[in-house]
Amino acid sequence: MYDRIKESFDKQGLMKTLNAKLVSVEKGEVKISSEFSEALTQQHGFFHAGVATSIVDNACGYAALTMMPEDMEVLSVEFKINFIKPAKTDKLIAIGKVLQSGRTLTICEGYVYDSSEEKLISKMTATMIAVKK
Repeated sequence: MYDRIKESFDKQGLMKTLNAKLVSVEKGEVKISSEFSEALTQQHGFFHAGVATSIVDNACGYAALTMMPEDMEVLSVEFKINFIKPAKTDKLIAIGKVLQSGRTLTICEGYVYDSSEEKLISKMTATMIAVKK
């Protein structure tokens, strides 16, 4: 399962741009981190919301993919994100979790934490659709 997710993750240029790393893969749950860089900030010096959104969307998508047969992939069809605190940390940690996996749609929740995984920065609810490879 890890190899399948890692191979797909490594093909994503955006994840390289965001200094993102695949931290862990379990059935129904994926964790991704992003190291701080000045290139990833907004005007106040925090991580840009787009960074947090991108990595947690990816974590949710890959969590959904862990539930899919080998001949299937997933795409995001909808998400909502709430920003709870400014992303003032040296690393973002995104965790995607599957709430319900179906043949066509998978519903996920995602969380973005600071580097200690104690401060919740944002929360996502996402819907992924299964598509043939």
